[in-house]
Amino acid sequence: MVLQLSTFHWEGGAGVAAARLHQALLHAGVDSHLMVSQISRPGPQTTAWADSPWKSKKAWGNFVLERLSFLPYEKDKSVRFAFSPATAGADITDHPLVKQASIIHLHWINFGFLSLKSLEKLFALGKPIVWTLHDMWTFTGGCHYNRGCERYLSHCCYCPYLKKPGEYDIAFAQFEKKLALYQNTPLTLISPSRWLDDLVQKAVLTSGKPSQAIPNCIDTDFFKPGNRAEARKALGLPADKKLLLFAGANTQDPRKGFTYFQEAMRAPGLADAEVMILGKGKAENFAHLPVKAHFLGKISDANQMVQAYNAADVLIVPSLEDNLPNTIMEAMACGTPAVGFDTGGIPEMIGHLESGFIALSKSASSLSEGIMWVLKHNADGTVSENARNKVLQLYSEEVIARQYSKLYDSLLHGQ
Repeated sequence: MVLQLSTFHWEGGAGVAAARLHQALLHAGVDSHLMVSQISRPGPQTTAWADSPWKSKKAWGNFVLERLSFLPYEKDKSVRFAFSPATAGADITDHPLVKQASIIHLHWINFGFLSLKSLEKLFALGKPIVWTLHDMWTFTGGCHYNRGCERYLSHCCYCPYLKKPGEYDIAFAQFEKKLALYQNTPLTLISPSRWLDDLVQKAVLTSGKPSQAIPNCIDTDFFKPGNRAEARKALGLPADKKLLLFAGANTQDPRKGFTYFQEAMRAPGLADAEVMILGKGKAENFAHLPVKAHFLGKISDANQMVQAYNAADVLIVPSLEDNLPNTIMEAMACGTPAVGFDTGGIPEMIGHLESGFIALSKSASSLSEGIMWVLKHNADGTVSENARNKVLQLYSEEVIARQYSKLYDSLLHGQ
């Protein structure tokens, strides 16, 4: 049995990716179990660690304690959730599922679910560990994305996320703990993008460890093309406008690059287009857009998400740092082309001038050029068809489950 471990369940990019992989493995006949901190919705072979009122309080307490431990060090509020000290978490080594598991498969485990001490106890069991990285935290001194700092390539210190960076700051301390933790652990590192796998191989903490790139997966029978007119009517959107979709869990996160999208929309060629915005935020945050905006808020219902993708002409992803965004995969599965910056794993997902457009990083003019290219060249649906086909070939449940099954077999049987 393979035990998947994830803080979140069907929530956030990493939580959705973990739940989708678990679902794909079950469909492929793999004995997979998923343990999350708390369940978002019931599912087969899915267990919450916090399965009682007392444990729920403890899970919340661990989250608060983990956040409070970073508070004295944080540079400002903008980095509050961008650095995880991993000081508080649950000890799950005696859990029946952990005892039964032949392989422990880690996903995103921060925010009080598992601490470095929790990982140390898990690793001490001697079971093969697979770790799917959903950001850079595994090989840094605590940051989830490095924002240009490359000290993780040698040794973290003088961390730019800290109020008082120093030679022996908390990033240095966490780096040292991870160094000792990983030393004698049978650890296999999986990155959803080749970009992240390349960093894994360069980083001091993880270089020399077995690693490979296996993308996240998606249910292509659920995320699929639908009737655009019906989707727009259901969401109260105009039937006769070009609609550009910006979707982010937190639209105000600078890493999502919304300011570049806003600037791109000033291009004269996009004056008649309108914008759809999904995610956390408030309608007034988008009052300065040069075109009309339809703020739909955070959509949790998957059927509504499919409607939103089908309602849009193009998905815009101006992220400055990203791994393998679920939004791109979801949109392309629905036949909606994407335009994104040349950063992270985004260029691996979007086929430039085939299934979308890769814009020059941090260039609003290149972004607007890409949007106009898609609108012009997708008049006959060719770009949409290419986008859907790429997802079917690279990211479908069957394709990804097969790759993970092969990995598990090799760890258990040396094949």
